[in-house]
Amino acid sequence: MDSGDRRFSTYALVTGAASGMGRLYAQKLARKGYSLILVDIAADRLEETASEIRNEFADGEDGCMPDIRTFTCDLSKMEAASDVAKAAEGCEVEILVNNAGIMFCSTICDTSPKALSLIMMLHNYTPLMLCREFVPAMVARGRGMVLNISSLAAWMDWPAIGMYGNTKRFVKGFSRSLRIECRGTGVTVTNAYFGAVDTPLIPLKQSLRKVARNLRVMISADKATDKALSAMFHGRKGTMPGLLNKIFLPFIVILPDCVLSWLLRKMGRFVMVKA
Repeated sequence: MDSGDRRFSTYALVTGAASGMGRLYAQKLARKGYSLILVDIAADRLEETASEIRNEFADGEDGCMPDIRTFTCDLSKMEAASDVAKAAEGCEVEILVNNAGIMFCSTICDTSPKALSLIMMLHNYTPLMLCREFVPAMVARGRGMVLNISSLAAWMDWPAIGMYGNTKRFVKGFSRSLRIECRGTGVTVTNAYFGAVDTPLIPLKQSLRKVARNLRVMISADKATDKALSAMFHGRKGTMPGLLNKIFLPFIVILPDCVLSWLLRKMGRFVMVKA
């Protein structure tokens, strides 16, 4: 699909756009020529994102500006997707980026019911319902792109990150179903299977974060978003940035329970927190 400059006539909708990778997606899509609908729970930071992008284009020679709309919304609520769709009425949404997410390292028994509900609604229910809200119109127009954020953890039923991984497994699965259903319609569905990305989402101590970066197990948010957007614009079904992730994947899926239990006992105290 052509990713050229559309002069802001169509919109990209990005969830979790107030900071981190969501802000980067928004900036890069505006540079591609898309107007924006930015969604996040953090109103102040969401407006900062919008202001940064407006300021960038205010200095442009041709004076063209993307239309940037912000919508403050708790995406863990049952009605979130329908509320976002109402906020986007009148906009031709050509790109949907389901980026919003959360991560905590905690055993299931140490995780509060509220936190368990939050991660499942934010990672599973709302992205699914946002696809249901926006993809039919894309199909009717014969043009559209969906970028869903899964994870390397979708293959990892591991203790302490098990709930994160299993929510990302659902994203992996429903995205494939939707992609197959959209074949031949002009609508593509791409999954990004990130390993460790250097953002505050991953609750690592700074010393461990530095080690991960040096070993190239952890990649920058800038590189991760570039890879994901490139895969989306080329209509690929998925991308997994990082050679080490691809190397580790066959071994991740065969680790026995006894090894994972031992790792939890030895390493859990360094990474786990109650959620």
